Amino acid sequence: MLRRTLPAVIALLFSSPLLAGQQTLFNFVRPAAVVNVVTEDASLPQYNAEQTAEGEVLRRVVFNPVERPSLRLSPQTGVWDWTGATALTLRMQSAMDWALSVDVTVLSSDGSTLTSRIDLPAGPAQTVMVPLTASSPLTQGMRVGPPMPFRHQGQRVLLTSSEGKADLKQVVSVTLSMPRPKVAQSLLIERFGVQDDDVLQKAAYAGLIDGYGQSTRGRWPEKISSDDQLKAAAQREQQQLKGWLDERSKLKLDTFGGLLGAEAFEAKGFFRTEKREGRWFLVTPLGHPFYSLGVNAVAADGGRTYVEGRESMFTALPEAQTPLAQYYGQGDNLDGNGSSQGRGFGKGRWFDFYAANLGRGHATPTFDQARWQGQSLDRLQAWGFNTLGNWSDNGLQSERLPYTLPLSIGGDYTSISTGVDWWGAMPDPFDPRFAMATERAVAIAARDHRDDPWLIGYFADNELAWAVPGNEPKQRYALAYGTLRLTTDSPAKRAFLKQLRDKYRNQEGLSKAWGIELTAWELMEDPGFEPPLPDPAHPEIEADFKYFQRVFAETYFKTISDSLKWHAPNHLLLGGRFAVSTPEAVAACAKYCDVVSFNVYAPTPQDGYDFAQLNALDKPVLVSEFQFGSRDRGPFGPGPMEVAREEDRGPAYANFVKAALKEPSIVGVHWFQYLDQPASGRLLDGENGHFGLVGITDVPFQGFVESVRKSNLGVVEQLNKPLVMPAR
Repeated sequence: MLRRTLPAVIALLFSSPLLAGQQTLFNFVRPAAVVNVVTEDASLPQYNAEQTAEGEVLRRVVFNPVERPSLRLSPQTGVWDWTGATALTLRMQSAMDWALSVDVTVLSSDGSTLTSRIDLPAGPAQTVMVPLTASSPLTQGMRVGPPMPFRHQGQRVLLTSSEGKADLKQVVSVTLSMPRPKVAQSLLIERFGVQDDDVLQKAAYAGLIDGYGQSTRGRWPEKISSDDQLKAAAQREQQQLKGWLDERSKLKLDTFGGLLGAEAFEAKGFFRTEKREGRWFLVTPLGHPFYSLGVNAVAADGGRTYVEGRESMFTALPEAQTPLAQYYGQGDNLDGNGSSQGRGFGKGRWFDFYAANLGRGHATPTFDQARWQGQSLDRLQAWGFNTLGNWSDNGLQSERLPYTLPLSIGGDYTSISTGVDWWGAMPDPFDPRFAMATERAVAIAARDHRDDPWLIGYFADNELAWAVPGNEPKQRYALAYGTLRLTTDSPAKRAFLKQLRDKYRNQEGLSKAWGIELTAWELMEDPGFEPPLPDPAHPEIEADFKYFQRVFAETYFKTISDSLKWHAPNHLLLGGRFAVSTPEAVAACAKYCDVVSFNVYAPTPQDGYDFAQLNALDKPVLVSEFQFGSRDRGPFGPGPMEVAREEDRGPAYANFVKAALKEPSIVGVHWFQYLDQPASGRLLDGENGHFGLVGITDVPFQGFVESVRKSNLGVVEQLNKPLVMPAR
């Protein structure tokens, strides 16, 4: 392990000016004996600093290719008192032709730490700001922050996120490290210090969003700068849609979008599933095979974003009493679920940029719902889609496209925390109140759709917390652990304890099987009981966890299935839209649902799930969500599946659909979603990704939709012929 102290060097002439509010604690170019600088598996190889192409002078630090090379700064004596400081500042530059990841750890004398990761892009030097209290884009109301660096007073400034909490009155060190560099990486650094005001933090988020809801810090072909542009774009699109719809009318499709060229099935008047020669199919009410190409959230309310308390983020919010003021509203999405934890600006006044833009684009400030519905249906059909996915506007159900519906089951039943609870804790299916809530939800959902042949089926809730992401036992069996931590007021815990008592009879039998000393059965009834981890020497632990989770999942899906068979016997139960799942939950879904559905954020379906295991269940599979996004079209986040550029989204879509067609169990894929999320964060959870087929201005991403249309028509062409199994 290499350790060395920084020697004195000759002062050099060129350096960047300090920004307002900054105080330098140490200058690497003109060092003074007030700070100790110690390296571990890193080095300062030159006595002289270096002048960059931009004329700045910085000092090179080399981080060696080991586990975590580091450079530590500490006071020569005592501690630093940063009580009044708001941020740590570093003037630095990547000395490589690529971006570098640098971790920052601020340590106080009580052992507490504040940490941050700097994603330092290639290019000129910049001032990096690390907030000294936990801070992230989420505290500003959005999941992903604006592009960094930004320019302030002529300098490039990069604001990072930070986590944890250090005692700022007693700071003992600041460490810069790199996580596992594969080769030696060089960093150029001039100085480090602190900021004593929050001017730069505010500047990072000021004026981010223009009057159309678009990012002000980027340019792209579809970006709108005037109402006239919006109107012209809408007129151009109409001609294109007319031609594409004319082409669609020539395809060999039945009324519901079924494939007339393929072998027919028995017509039974409603959508159903059938397996033929090793491949699963959805079948239309008229008896023709149907591959569901859907879009989620085709709705006009997706452009709403909270503005109250962060008005400085927006450059042109409408004044009261003006025509566009009709698009303000009030909301509260701070519901206590995992999706709202740590979020700022999650309630109050919002503005709907998308609806406002719809009005602007048609020579009237008033949003015309009927016109939007007709336009959206034209687009979906012209682009080769044949299904309205989950959460779509009910007004689109107009005998033009088959549709799906969600079953959102809410009530006063008990619930179980598995640890993440993103959309809420798991419903307790052993609670009689859950069955009552299910009955009520299904009855309401089926009331107006019971005899509608255009309805494919219902989804059983969405992305429930069946487990915690990861492979550790407490993640895999989070449902079992969470249940045993409860009191016996929980029906699920009583069911679990009954299972164990029926099997082991008493605490002695359980103690032997689990390798623990349980002196009294009643100890398991206490809240907070912590069962042992699965152990190869005690295989019954894992077996008991698996059995409970299987019975739990079967009880859940059977309750919904029974209710749907009573209230809507003609429609399919499309599964639980799994994001995180367990084998027990998937098997139970396959047992009681007509289709198993997964939200797959991966390059292909096969990258997301093991289809050998799924095929063993012998059930049709629907990909109920997939997506690809980039960072070059306005919203700051690319979504879960990032591609480098907008031009890469189309090929990624085509590759996913092609891979899906190779799986004989997959009966459709649904894109998430119709509309880009607001760059400043959607109401629900602050998510602000580039998911859309259209932008916040309702202008389609032309290159992408052309590629999507080509892929969708390719599906029709491939499947609209006598059955030939595609090669796997």
